Amino acid sequence: MVGFAPGRCLPKVHGTTFSQWASRQPNTTSTRKVFLFSDEFTNYNDTEVGITAYKLLTALGYEVIVPKLKESGRTYLSKGFVKKVKELANQNVDLASQEVSAESPLLGIEPSAIITFRDEYPDLVDDSKREKANTLAKNALMIDEFLVREMKAGRIHPEQFTAEPQKIKLHGHCYQKAFKLVDTTKEFLSFPSNYEVEVIPSGCCGMAGSFGYEKEHFDVSQKVAELVLFPTLRKTGGEYLIAAAGTSCRHQIKDGLQRKSFHPVEIIYDALIKK
Repeated sequence: MVGFAPGRCLPKVHGTTFSQWASRQPNTTSTRKVFLFSDEFTNYNDTEVGITAYKLLTALGYEVIVPKLKESGRTYLSKGFVKKVKELANQNVDLASQEVSAESPLLGIEPSAIITFRDEYPDLVDDSKREKANTLAKNALMIDEFLVREMKAGRIHPEQFTAEPQKIKLHGHCYQKAFKLVDTTKEFLSFPSNYEVEVIPSGCCGMAGSFGYEKEHFDVSQKVAELVLFPTLRKTGGEYLIAAAGTSCRHQIKDGLQRKSFHPVEIIYDALIKK
């Protein structure tokens, strides 16, 4: 009746939002402060991934602040509501640019959401806000992108993670591919000394946001997944973890293969030696 494909399960809504959970956490202080963006997908559907990202950053010694920003506007853009996204972009640039900086960047969990700050915002905001939007764009990073920088700077050490072996198959989100960030995610997942990561040579998973949920597009969505992603994962044994940063990608894998995939921060948090 509402246009969802009968073969597609509906995305679950968590019992609390990520922003609500974060607001209940005790205040911590550190010389290294980051802002963690509660995007529209993490806030409502993938709350557990957001919680894990928060815990990972905190355990690694960062003060984590979840700023009160509006949604990224990615879902509006996918349907052509550009004026609405312009409104959100203007508000987010005003709110975030007050505190976000190169020393305290804005980190994102869902690729399509955080990359909206980098890709579309500088073009959409009012002319008077363009300089601030460009500065914000430079300091809006994927969480794994930021942590790889910190690893290379020697502020995060291999000894903080397990030495147990683990094999991982990585499917890159389309926005990660567009911004050449898949190798960064591979480097992130390879940081524990005995973690072996193989990138699946796939294109789009077939979901493309809401596209794969729509009954008129379901068959096309499945055919796209069958080009590379699904056949590769069918041949992938249970000793492998499947990593996928995109919420749509994880949903496609779950629906199509009844197999769980993980956001990279979940895998690295599990690898962290807890004190």
